[in-house]
Amino acid sequence: MKAENKQLLVFTHLSQLLDLITGCGGFIVPLILWLTQKDTIMNMDENGKSIVNFQLSMFLYALLCIPLMLVFGLGILGIIAVGIFCLVFPIVNAIRVSNGEKPHYPLSIRFVS
Repeated sequence: MKAENKQLLVFTHLSQLLDLITGCGGFIVPLILWLTQKDTIMNMDENGKSIVNFQLSMFLYALLCIPLMLVFGLGILGIIAVGIFCLVFPIVNAIRVSNGEKPHYPLSIRFVS
């Protein structure tokens, strides 16, 4: 039987903000939490997949903005948008999970289903 641990789910979403401090912890920490806890914590599998999909999608969008910066200069707006998404949506989804709702990350590509 899986245990319910909303605090760990909230921490998993908020751990994405480690990117702002370390540069890479925002992908590694949620990935480790998801892989180690998906069989023991209720809803961890769904939340972990959505976080990994979001992180991979934002990384891909940021990579696509690099050539746009060099060619059109529009990539700077894309990088700013990606940064705002990476700051806002982990917080929004941590609040949603703490209220018992399902997480939703817009513009996420489903790499892991």
